[in-house]
Amino acid sequence: MRRLARSELTGDAPDVAPMLLNKLLVHGDCVGRISEVEAYREDDPASHTSRGLTARNEVMFGAAGHLYVYFTYGMHYCANVVTGPAGTGAAVLLRAVEPVAGVELMQARRQGRAALADGPAKLCQAFAIGPDHNGHDLLAGAEPGLFDDGTPPPSDPLVGPRVGISKAVDVPWRWRLPTPR
Repeated sequence: MRRLARSELTGDAPDVAPMLLNKLLVHGDCVGRISEVEAYREDDPASHTSRGLTARNEVMFGAAGHLYVYFTYGMHYCANVVTGPAGTGAAVLLRAVEPVAGVELMQARRQGRAALADGPAKLCQAFAIGPDHNGHDLLAGAEPGLFDDGTPPPSDPLVGPRVGISKAVDVPWRWRLPTPR
């Protein structure tokens, strides 16, 4: 298993997003295979960067491979992998992972719920990702981190519109694994 390289994430978010499918998110004992992602970039009205640089979205304008964590609905955190070269304001939302290891810990964090990480807020709760991780470099140093175990992205991912947004709802920048593993 190897940690992803910055060059693998330095590209247009809609190109990078499907390449993240089947990569591994690792945080301590918890490991999950990325099974669903959505792309967002600066020229996208649904993106947090569509109105330019702010204190909230500053991480999205940074170097690829950093974690952009934001608070939503007044109760949940969501995690994104910054893509593109610095200054472009783009990221890929980690919508879901399939648990690989650390299931008991994820269950405890999710208070015994059966659905562990099949949504962006559930994923953050299961992996204990929160505001302290905003700006964290996923490609170097401490976890959380992004890794490749040699499982390639699917050649035929499911593609469709993003969910949970009110602008640009028809843009097909959501990718999912074709079938559960």
